[in-house]
Amino acid sequence: MLSILIPVYHYNVLPLVNELVKQCNCSGITFEILCQDDASNSQENILNQEVNLLPNCSFFINENNLGRGKNINSLAQKAVHDWLLILDCDTFPADSNFIQNYVDVISDSSKNIIFGGIIYEDKKPKKEQFLRWIYGQKRETSSVLTSNLLIKKNVFRQHPFDDSITKYGYEDLCFFSVLKKNHFEISRIENPTYHLNLETSEVFLNKTKTALENLVFLYNSNKISREDSKIIKTFELLKKLKLNRFSTFLFKKNQIKIERNLLSQNPSLFLFDLYKLGYFCSL
Repeated sequence: MLSILIPVYHYNVLPLVNELVKQCNCSGITFEILCQDDASNSQENILNQEVNLLPNCSFFINENNLGRGKNINSLAQKAVHDWLLILDCDTFPADSNFIQNYVDVISDSSKNIIFGGIIYEDKKPKKEQFLRWIYGQKRETSSVLTSNLLIKKNVFRQHPFDDSITKYGYEDLCFFSVLKKNHFEISRIENPTYHLNLETSEVFLNKTKTALENLVFLYNSNKISREDSKIIKTFELLKKLKLNRFSTFLFKKNQIKIERNLLSQNPSLFLFDLYKLGYFCSL
């Protein structure tokens, strides 16, 4: 019935797998849990090997780094069941009926793709993690992501992640863009997972830059368009008004000041939006 796919990178996935095994057994379904570390060379993999001792569970290690999308594609090729549940390794079910909730959806509907949602703990994290936490609470909780996604295997295999995307960032956007162009509806239900692993604001800001560099690649390769991204839509408007170079000038002039705010204990998401747009224009 259900193949649970967990791409792993430098993370102890054992607590998540133990919880999923317990819930699958309670639901009485046939299942498998496939985890695959993407060549992180992490000491966490010593613990992760214990996944192989659990019923219907496997842990693999890639010899070479594939990138998140290709790693999930690889897991999907190994999957034997008709439904795939894609979960990020640093998530955890918010409800003890998490698996049963998806089983009920499978049984009672003709939906092909279901997103369960992502939430963040209300407790404030360390001060150096505020940007990631605030962004997650205010933005990601209303977005559709592949970090908690149930999808029919035949649909995924027809429209997998783009293999040309090896860098971090916006692979989800490209994936959902292809699905929408092929007239697949993405449904949302209240069946969230917590996102547990908060990066420091500095790490998150650097990853955002990498993601925007990847967005430029996707845009220039015609893999995504203005309909898929507010940043691209705004950039094209600025370009049409011949203001994109001026926007780059303003960004470079104020970059350090904005970064100071984003790395502070009171980061502004409005400034973060301007920062992302300015950085994209500068590229």
